[in-house]
Amino acid sequence: MIENTFEFKIYFESLTVFRNILNDSVIKSLKDLITCIDKNDVEYEEIICAYTDFYHKFSSIFPLDSLRTYLIKAILYNENAFSRIVEKRNSEILESNLARAVENDLVSLQKIASLNAKDIKEFILKIYNEDGFRKNIIWSLPEWSFEDDKLLEHEVEIVNEFKTAASWKDCMNGLTSFYKRYGSGKLAKYKGFVWDNKEIKGITQADPVKLSELIGYDAERKEVIDNTICFLRGYPANNILLYGDRGTGKSSTVKALLNEYYEFGLRIVEVPKAYLGELPDVIRAIKDRAQKFILFIDDLAFEDNEECYTALKAALEGGLECRTKNIVIYATSNRRHLIKEKFSERAGLMSDNHDDEIRARDTIQEKLSLADRFGITVTFSLPDKNKYLEIVEGIAKSRNLEVDKDFLHKEAMKWEIMYNGRSPRTAKQFIDWLEGRLSMPEKEAK
Repeated sequence: MIENTFEFKIYFESLTVFRNILNDSVIKSLKDLITCIDKNDVEYEEIICAYTDFYHKFSSIFPLDSLRTYLIKAILYNENAFSRIVEKRNSEILESNLARAVENDLVSLQKIASLNAKDIKEFILKIYNEDGFRKNIIWSLPEWSFEDDKLLEHEVEIVNEFKTAASWKDCMNGLTSFYKRYGSGKLAKYKGFVWDNKEIKGITQADPVKLSELIGYDAERKEVIDNTICFLRGYPANNILLYGDRGTGKSSTVKALLNEYYEFGLRIVEVPKAYLGELPDVIRAIKDRAQKFILFIDDLAFEDNEECYTALKAALEGGLECRTKNIVIYATSNRRHLIKEKFSERAGLMSDNHDDEIRARDTIQEKLSLADRFGITVTFSLPDKNKYLEIVEGIAKSRNLEVDKDFLHKEAMKWEIMYNGRSPRTAKQFIDWLEGRLSMPEKEAK
């Protein structure tokens, strides 16, 4: 039962380390509701508007959590002085005045989390002594007693610790362990990111592909995996160019690394080719973080008149602002040499045309040097017939499809001829089609 809204107003206002939680639209609207009720001369309609505004914002958030769980998640993913220091494994912070301020904030946030719709409505009726029509309106307002919380795998343990704690300040050790393991802010909330409009944006649903699901190309993937493990362990590691034919699993290999090594601090930031000129900004945004980052550039290739590849060259090797130890660059391409060349450029080596470049050899070397700046180049070639059928069999087995081997091979070869040629992508598309047909009731499949 709420005895005094002023008390809850103070809980909001007293936040210090976690004060930027008040910028969250849901929490801000809850604060506005409590502030509105606490006014001496507030109009009835103003209270109704504040209540419904909070409910609208809260019920619009996906997933739909209880208020308590929503606030716990806000704590977990808040980026502040304390979370950033703990992220860098500084355990001495637990004995500091900053840690005491965090404990006070946790107590206040626990009180705020206890707010419920029924108590708020009863308090409104008690203060304003409403009856009749207005009383019915207040009681008919929807309540936010959502308890079907949707938790990510890495949230379960810490959220349950908060839920069962007598006081949230007793969760300090669990909270610091969470920050140490997953980082703070959006880097803890998301696995994958994309650079867009001058900022890193979290990807809500990253590709779930796993290394165990990728069939074939074991030797090629091992080279990428070994380099990544060195990188995660703090040893010297190379930038990698995954080069080869389309549909051979280059991009899937990089994406699968994220699902395999996220728990070890790996994050991936995809940088679209259009934003390569902003690579220095990307690096500045993540270079001081505790996590390890793969900057992922997919389908990398340049026309001969593009200039943005110079930013990539500087990021790969050289430049005053050097790449830090927590960043590597992995790129995929269908071209071994990433910048388009023309025969006319080579002809220019022996040309007597006064319009041709004098130092044509320098231009050619400039274009070839970009690919050379990747320390490792891993080649993914199209499979032959036998390898293609092995991949088909492997995918079918991983999905527990019981199909006659001769039939499987025959249909797979027909699919390859009709569609995109032999490749792992074609094999997967064929199995998707086959599994769909086998899953259909017999009448629908005809």
